[in-house]
Amino acid sequence: MSKTMLAVVKPEAAPGAEIREVKIPEYGPNDVLVKVKVASICGTDLHIYNWDRWAQKRIHPPLIPGHEFCGEVAAYGKQVSSVKEGDFVSAEMHVACGKCVRCRTGEAHICQNVKIIGVDSNGAFAEYVVIPESNIWKLDPAIPQEYASILDPLGNAVHSVLAGEIAAKTVAITGCGPIGLFAIAVARAVGAARVFAVEVNEHRRRLAKEMKADLVIDPSKEDVRAIVMEQTDGLGVDVVLEMAGHPDAIRTAFNVVRSGGRISLLGLTSKPISLNFSEDIIFKGLTVQGINGRRMYQTWYQMTALLKNGKLDLHPVITGHMAMKDFSQAMERLQTGEASKILVYPNGPN
Repeated sequence: MSKTMLAVVKPEAAPGAEIREVKIPEYGPNDVLVKVKVASICGTDLHIYNWDRWAQKRIHPPLIPGHEFCGEVAAYGKQVSSVKEGDFVSAEMHVACGKCVRCRTGEAHICQNVKIIGVDSNGAFAEYVVIPESNIWKLDPAIPQEYASILDPLGNAVHSVLAGEIAAKTVAITGCGPIGLFAIAVARAVGAARVFAVEVNEHRRRLAKEMKADLVIDPSKEDVRAIVMEQTDGLGVDVVLEMAGHPDAIRTAFNVVRSGGRISLLGLTSKPISLNFSEDIIFKGLTVQGINGRRMYQTWYQMTALLKNGKLDLHPVITGHMAMKDFSQAMERLQTGEASKILVYPNGPN
């Protein structure tokens, strides 16, 4: 094995990234060295690339970003016992401490000391990445590499959809970025009665239709509440999955959910927003949930089962395949709003 590899590097506190030759990372006794086959670009990576306010506060260059990937086990430490060389794997990139109250009471996905590979330490936009054995997820070779590389955001969607009753329920999804689009497929796969997709971006609305949402609504031109109420006999939807984080989308979520319904909030806001707690939550008897990451490892079992059973068609969401050396071009495509999931291949698409 060579001692060096190519990687996308955020070299300094400034916009952009570079393709560099760096040392293959060393691994410890409880670590697994994975040869990356496919990595996927996330909105977080765009924040890091653009060096926005969030990135300036969180990221400490130099850094190899990337937290969505799949690959093969190349080597492992002396204490590792659950994988062997050549195994097809992905990973949960939130590394929990295992010691805090949340970790010790079944809530490791909101560990108070969590570190994220690709954000707080070097990640998967490289030929090799090091993952703690505890975070490795072995995969059935029958699962396509394309799907295996997007398990992180798919897990967000599965967590959101399955955070409450969903079978035979009406569902509205506000925000059809990749996770919102995945949520359409998941909700349909687990028996939702009807799925409404609410999205301002024309490209994403087209994808929502391809993902077989029952009704796709443009909130910039249509009265979302009036349409939903007409379609639900004046009741509102049973469940809203809020994926946008935009104040207007969040207000729409509270406007269209029925009394006694559920709102699961995944989209991140950039600033505080106002709500009328009495009218919007208390009098309506709502269940309002904050969704963070994936439940470790319940969500992973759930989404693996859905994929192995052929329940999910995710291909419409994958809108690009690019060589890692063209990483900057991929980021430029994402900036246009005309791309969804772009997959990156260390050695170029097959």
